[in-house]
Amino acid sequence: MTDRSRPRALKGLPLLEDLPDVSGHSVLVRVDFNVPLTDVDGELVVADDFRMRMALPTIEWLVDRGAKVTACSHLGRPEGAPELKWSMNPVRERLAGLCPGVELLDNLRFFPGEKGNDPAFVEDLVNGFDAYVNEAFGVCHRVHASIVGPPARLPSAAGRRVAREVEVLGGLLEAPARPFVAIVGGAKVADKLGVLEALAAKVDVLAVGGAMAFTFLAALGHEVGCSILDLSRLEECRKLLHSGTPVLLPSDVVALEPGGAFCSGPGNGPRGDSKVLGEDIPDGWQGLDIGPETTAAFSEAIAGAGTVLWNGPLGVVEDERFAEGTRRVAEAVAACSGFTVVGGGDSARALEHLGLADDVGFLSTGGGASLEFVEHGGDLPGLRALRLAVNAPHPRVPPGDQP
Repeated sequence: MTDRSRPRALKGLPLLEDLPDVSGHSVLVRVDFNVPLTDVDGELVVADDFRMRMALPTIEWLVDRGAKVTACSHLGRPEGAPELKWSMNPVRERLAGLCPGVELLDNLRFFPGEKGNDPAFVEDLVNGFDAYVNEAFGVCHRVHASIVGPPARLPSAAGRRVAREVEVLGGLLEAPARPFVAIVGGAKVADKLGVLEALAAKVDVLAVGGAMAFTFLAALGHEVGCSILDLSRLEECRKLLHSGTPVLLPSDVVALEPGGAFCSGPGNGPRGDSKVLGEDIPDGWQGLDIGPETTAAFSEAIAGAGTVLWNGPLGVVEDERFAEGTRRVAEAVAACSGFTVVGGGDSARALEHLGLADDVGFLSTGGGASLEFVEHGGDLPGLRALRLAVNAPHPRVPPGDQP
């Protein structure tokens, strides 16, 4: 495929076919094997290998052409030093079963130079390699050494999955089928305001759920009890609500009584009663999920959509009392006849848990990365680095900078 014939989102992005002949050469592949682990008989094993399987077409393409492939990834959140619980050994063992003969380096975040984008660490990382492939879309929004460093030093390419992510998400920005409905959840409104503003300019309906919805409700004058609230963002929320794009907010919520506790993981079990409340929440009560009336409104908007983008949980899915909204929205997205795109994280896990992952048009491997891609018009640090690689097709600039 020539650069001229590629979809606009892929223009200037080097693909696997843009690499020099890899036969007999060593190729470093940055993957996103930040996968969940579970304890089985006292040993940690990979609990969900979805992200690993998504990288296989790229790895196999390289291996089939005679390359010696070494993968590298981060796992968990170690702070620049080795930690036994974040050892890559369980991932390495699973990789051996999926793609024998492919090596996997130590956890990149065991080294402070990774998050610090230290040039010396980049040099150590690429030493001995002849080419580099980025197959880690989920971290392309990070200015980390293994993401932005190698393309300046080696012939480089986007892996198959990264290219597909860019093509699909770029298509949402360019010419989505109408109506275009976006459902965005999550806890912190400050983390999502940028993407909400970007989406408001492109979608026909914007549905906002999760804890961040309470700042929007407060901006309209509603009482939110002790729900999560960001007072510093009220004016920005008001501005977005008056942007002209229809914004669906919760008209009812499932709330936890004063003194109660929600399940937040092993050892932190639920306590207290929950009930459905309206838009105004009494003092002491905490909204933790969208209610049945809101779920029905969201589902109706999804059912009539030509394109759907869903990212972020709509409640505290770890606690069954507050998981119904996310579950019902997942079912509505899966049943939609339009083109459906679901971001990573809890949204993807909800679909997989319900056995609906195969019923959506595209299941992204990127949570924060997919949102930042939308927010920044198709540009991410990892993609920009690839477009500036020596072997990148012209023009070697991000889509937003093209004439």
